[in-house]
Amino acid sequence: MKNIVILVATHKSAQMPEDDIYLPIQVGAQNNSVDLGFVKDDEGENISQKNPHYCELTALYWAWKNLEADYIGLTHYRRHFIMNHAGDKWSRVASREYIESLLDSNDIILPKPRNYYIETSYSQYVHAHHKEDLDYTRDIISEKYPEYISEYDKLMNSTKGHRFNMFIMKREYYDKYMEWLFDILFELENRLDISSYSDYDKRVFGFVSERLIDVWVQTNKYSYIELPVQYMEKQNWIVKGGRFLKRKFIGKKEEGAT
Repeated sequence: MKNIVILVATHKSAQMPEDDIYLPIQVGAQNNSVDLGFVKDDEGENISQKNPHYCELTALYWAWKNLEADYIGLTHYRRHFIMNHAGDKWSRVASREYIESLLDSNDIILPKPRNYYIETSYSQYVHAHHKEDLDYTRDIISEKYPEYISEYDKLMNSTKGHRFNMFIMKREYYDKYMEWLFDILFELENRLDISSYSDYDKRVFGFVSERLIDVWVQTNKYSYIELPVQYMEKQNWIVKGGRFLKRKFIGKKEEGAT
C-alpha cells in the first residue's frame, strides 16, 4: 500500500470519511480552546495562529513540517473528492483503493476546475475582495520567481481555475510547492495592510493561494488528473449565483464566496 495522507481540514465537529488515508485536522487550534479530538495544527512546527488569515493553509504547513508520507493531500470537512459512481454522498468519497489506482499513473490529483464564464479569475477576485491582494502577489512573483509571471498573467485572464486548495500529490512535488507558495504568501503578508479589511477579507492568504496552484502546476508542466468534488452540506446555488451577479454588475461584496 502507498503511504497516502489526505488532510481533512475542519474547525468544528463533523462527520469524517472512515478510510484510513484520511486524517482529520483541527485548524486554528491555537486560537480555539475547544478540543475536537482530532490532530491539531498547533502541534510541532506550525503557523496555527495565522489561521484567521491563512484558512486551511495552516494544515498544509503543519503537514509540510511534521508529517511523514509519500503522498499528501487536502480536502475539507464539507468538500471531498469523489468517485464516479452512484450511491449516497459518503459512499462516493474517494477510497484508498481508488486513489491508489489513480496515483499509479498520476503524480497530482486536482479538483474539477471552476468556470466563471463571464468573469476572469482576476475580475472575479477583484469584485469579491481587494485588487491589491493579487496586484501585490504579481509584484512578488515577478521579483522572486519571474519564470512564473507569464503563466500567472495567463491564468488571471482565464475564466477557469482549480479552487479550494484541494489536491493530492507526490511528496517530492508537495515539498517544492509548499516552499514556493509560503515564500510568496509570507512576503505578501509583509507588504499588504489588511487592518481595514473585514474579517472575511482578512482570509486573504487562503483566497490568494487558491489562484496560485495552477500557476505552479502549469509553469512546471506537471501532468495531473481531475476529480469531481462533492459538497457534504446543502448548497443554495440560486443564492450563490445571485451573489456572484451582484458582485459582477454592481460591485456588491458578499461574505461567503471566494
